[in-house]
Amino acid sequence: MTAFLTRLFGRLPVGYLQLTHNRGRLLAALAGVAFANVLVFVQLGLAGAMAESVAIPYRLFKPDLLLVSPAESEVLSDAATLPRQRLYQAMVHPDIKGGTSIYMARATWISGRNASSSIQFFGLAPDATPFFQDALAAPLVSLSLPDTALVDTLTRFVDMQSYAKAHPEAPVPFEFQNRQLGAVGTVSIGGGFGGDGVFLVSDQTFFRLFPKRSSATPSHILLALAPGADPTRVAAELARAFPPDTVRIRTVTQATGQEIRHQMTKRPTGLVFAFGVLIGVIVGIVIAYQVLSADVADHVREYATFKAMGFRQRFFVSIILEEAIILAAIGFWPGLAFSHLFYTTLASLTNIPIFMTPERAVAVFFGTIIACSVSGLLAMRKLAAAEPAELF
Repeated sequence: MTAFLTRLFGRLPVGYLQLTHNRGRLLAALAGVAFANVLVFVQLGLAGAMAESVAIPYRLFKPDLLLVSPAESEVLSDAATLPRQRLYQAMVHPDIKGGTSIYMARATWISGRNASSSIQFFGLAPDATPFFQDALAAPLVSLSLPDTALVDTLTRFVDMQSYAKAHPEAPVPFEFQNRQLGAVGTVSIGGGFGGDGVFLVSDQTFFRLFPKRSSATPSHILLALAPGADPTRVAAELARAFPPDTVRIRTVTQATGQEIRHQMTKRPTGLVFAFGVLIGVIVGIVIAYQVLSADVADHVREYATFKAMGFRQRFFVSIILEEAIILAAIGFWPGLAFSHLFYTTLASLTNIPIFMTPERAVAVFFGTIIACSVSGLLAMRKLAAAEPAELF
């Protein structure tokens, strides 16, 4: 390694030799950097899982226009209802080729003794397959049968293996809201941070499960555009056609991005994750600073000798940055390995969509190098201000 670094730097790798001289301190420093990486990875992973759990239900829809009530419209599951007549008013526009209503409600499913799950229900028209992703086309048609549902295989606190073979010709029975339903298929959505699972039912089954809801007041309205129509232009024209402050019109893609930003910047959970990342960065900087500062203090006489020989400040900076980069580059990998293990374990236990992405790993790697470099520059302040004669 020494020969390789000598060729790489064009000089003796003083920083590397100083780090490896005290193996115990080196291992402690690497453990500290790895721990800080794990803290950052955990918080970023949870934040990413929240964003992914927000986006998954939107991916059921094809990305045309989404109409919602302007009240509480940032979160898909929390939106207030709006009059169904908005659908018929929108259909007058020449670039709207169709529309459908979506009904949403949340209820608790008591699936067994001491077992309950919070389920988000979507009430959909079985013949509205053009408004949903192609993978849902055949399963949605099967909801034409009364009191049937597509159940979520990622539902928490329930053993969903018995529903894996659910089929329209062989529905798996279960009870909900004192009503006998049959699972005729499965979906894999997951409840994310706001619930435990998602069930899809027909609009008629939805009204039987939630008798206080009316077909006249859907939760959302999906609009399909004519080929070649500009979604932004059509949305603006529809907004002008409706009475002021009665409806909010966005593309599905826009609604997804806005809810993710809302969850990450306005909701307490997202803010907690952001502060967790900040704390992880601070911990990493402090640990690296303590190690590099102690190294400077231990070798201050050697540095004084170099100063007296005429070496400039940038030489000392290069040594400390060399140590900082080595700490970051080596300490990152055990942090990445432990974080990946954490993601896998948490995903298995909770069914939240948490996983490692290449972009996140690269960002944390370079962030670790920057944080350790900042620590190194801070540790250099004492040496920069000292005079050789004062150091002996």
